Amino acid sequence: MSIWTDLTGIDFAVRHIDVGGLRTRALQAGEGDAVVFLHGTSGHLEAFVRNIPAHSARYACHAVDMIGHGYTDGPGEPYRIPRYVEHVLGYLDACGIERAHFVGESLGGWVAARLAADHPGRVGRLTLVAPGGTVANPAVMERIKTSTRAAVATDDIGLTRERLHLLMHDPAADVSEELVEVRHAVYHRPQFVKAIDDLLCLQEMENRTQDLLTPEQMGRITAPTLIVWGAQNPFGDVPEAHRMNASIPGSRLEVFGECGHWPQHEHADRFNALNLAFLAEDRA
Repeated sequence: MSIWTDLTGIDFAVRHIDVGGLRTRALQAGEGDAVVFLHGTSGHLEAFVRNIPAHSARYACHAVDMIGHGYTDGPGEPYRIPRYVEHVLGYLDACGIERAHFVGESLGGWVAARLAADHPGRVGRLTLVAPGGTVANPAVMERIKTSTRAAVATDDIGLTRERLHLLMHDPAADVSEELVEVRHAVYHRPQFVKAIDDLLCLQEMENRTQDLLTPEQMGRITAPTLIVWGAQNPFGDVPEAHRMNASIPGSRLEVFGECGHWPQHEHADRFNALNLAFLAEDRA
């Protein structure tokens, strides 16, 4: 397994875009309607390397490192949901994109859903992959904080490996050493280490409860919405997915068996076929 092998055969570029003064890293590939991919907490654009080739055959793909993540600058303040949304909108403007489809995983789904609720004209179709943002579970929040801080605080690459293993139902099949090394390098960037409290601020109860997606917000989402969930998601039980499905008008839920928190990566072929069919409905 290799990131480079996953991307073999397509033309792509990794660019750094000035978004409101923040140097923002994005992988861009393909032509057509824009599809923006947004990763999860402490993640980076490499979360979507198994999806970009299939999607770039039909769409202009933009996998973006969100504020303070990957190799994108942090804003020097806690990373709250309105600030993430502002940054993503700034990215669209900087790239001349009026309207895009969104694929948001975990935190990225939370951000994309909030963007769709508040800025419906900017969103075509919405794919939420194991999305966060509807509950504040102290045990899950503590697990994310503890595992991330441990991996960032020391140079022990084994702790980064453990952090990635948390995401997967079958880590042996889906966590390559290359992916571990990429995330380890991100975690030990001086800027990342310095701003870890800003990055983890949504794992603090006061911040999280203020930014949670409310039923009213989800009820305002007019974009056709697909929710994809892993049956063994360690950060959210299946009933959470059903509640989100019930809250977003007309949304569709697909639960993948033998799957953790990264359905788009763990079951890439199934996800790609499902999502491409969903996006194509916009062309019918």
